[in-house]
Amino acid sequence: MSYTEVVKSSTNAFQALPNTDLLLQSAELAEVVATFGNNAVKIAIREELESFRSEIADNNRLVIDQVLKEDFFGVICENLVKRLTSADKNTLVPVINLSGTVIHTNLGRARLPESAVAAMSLVASAPSNLEYDLETGKRGDRDSHLEKLLCEITGAEAATIVNNNAAAVLLVLNTLAPKREVIISRGELVEIGGAFRIPDVMIGANCILKEVGTTNRTHLRDYESAINSNTSVLMKVHTSNYEIKGYTSSTTESELSDLAHQSNLHFVSDLGSGTLIDIAKYGLPKELTVFETLKEGADIVTFSGDKLLGGPQAGLIVGKKSLIKEIKRNPLKRALRVDKITIAALAEVLKLYTDPDRLVDRLPLLRNLVRPLNEIQMIAEKLFPIFVEALTDIAEVSIEPCKSQIGSGALPLDLLESCALVLKPFAEKGETDAKLQNLARKFRGLSTPVIGRLHDGKLIFDLRCLENESELVDLLNSNTWS
Repeated sequence: MSYTEVVKSSTNAFQALPNTDLLLQSAELAEVVATFGNNAVKIAIREELESFRSEIADNNRLVIDQVLKEDFFGVICENLVKRLTSADKNTLVPVINLSGTVIHTNLGRARLPESAVAAMSLVASAPSNLEYDLETGKRGDRDSHLEKLLCEITGAEAATIVNNNAAAVLLVLNTLAPKREVIISRGELVEIGGAFRIPDVMIGANCILKEVGTTNRTHLRDYESAINSNTSVLMKVHTSNYEIKGYTSSTTESELSDLAHQSNLHFVSDLGSGTLIDIAKYGLPKELTVFETLKEGADIVTFSGDKLLGGPQAGLIVGKKSLIKEIKRNPLKRALRVDKITIAALAEVLKLYTDPDRLVDRLPLLRNLVRPLNEIQMIAEKLFPIFVEALTDIAEVSIEPCKSQIGSGALPLDLLESCALVLKPFAEKGETDAKLQNLARKFRGLSTPVIGRLHDGKLIFDLRCLENESELVDLLNSNTWS
């Protein structure tokens, strides 16, 4: 009896399912097997058949009716092609960030300069001297590719690097204060993205947290009275992802440094989204620099590579040579170290800081942060008629002023004047939210997803970070919106 006859005579849908070998050897899947390989197709077949078994278990009669009405074998083969093609696609893809958040954690944070991308490609495609001293022919130190640059820019005696700033804090405290106390202001016990909290990092570092002061006011005397024989570190964490306004008081870096050194303790400053330059000269809000923090007397400063610095994800540790030496000897350093790709990218980004006069033109992050409002408005006016034509009968399009945020916890209360294309779907009463969600989903489903933000029944495309207008136009025109 042929497979088709088996299917038509079945009263139990399980009997209608072809076996794995029959599908694998079928002419319909020959090209798929040649493309994806025998093993991959076999796995997909098993997944597809298991999916049908689940459907049959839920409703045998419904599946039987479906089988009798359709070319069931053909349906399974078609599903397999879709399954394999979908699985072969990259899940990590470029997107167009029109969200209004410049350093967007969920969208990969800082966009790297071309020189950094080229350097990454170069070391990825060939062996490199990552830990090899070309002069002596002996094993080298991977930090050597970055340390000199970091010291020149920040004024530090020495530097090292790990995979992110939370790791930097963990490594520093685990080295300088194992089973000993770290004194920190209660108002600085921050929670960063993904529910990671400073107290939890301290527990992981095997040190003892000692809170002083209150949420809004901490005085130098609070630190003084908390110091005892088991104290190792005075720590200051810059609350870059929130601010407390009003009746507040906090100690300065120089005050904490003096107290720490008088008491033979270490002073550690976690700058978080620390910047290497005075961004106030570009019209941005003042942010304490790494150089200034070290000059105020910090023994160790930790900060991120992919926030205000504008580089790849990394945690940078700079400060006194003797302490950096201890930190690098910690066994955790190997577990937290970065690879050659990150080192290559970060080195190129740091080189840009040695030529500050051209930094705005060459560092994408800074270029987006200081982009003139009139330039953004011109882009909006240019795109407006194109959006109106493409979305006729779909949404009302308007140009509206908006405010961008820096993002990733950097300067949370400081917003940047910007301009947006605003899409309000045409909808009957009660359908607005569904229409809005569908419109946003369609933009996210483009070959290069376009990410905006939803607010007050509208899809808002903040144009501050848009640099390739023609790509957006092509995407808009290539889609059927009706």
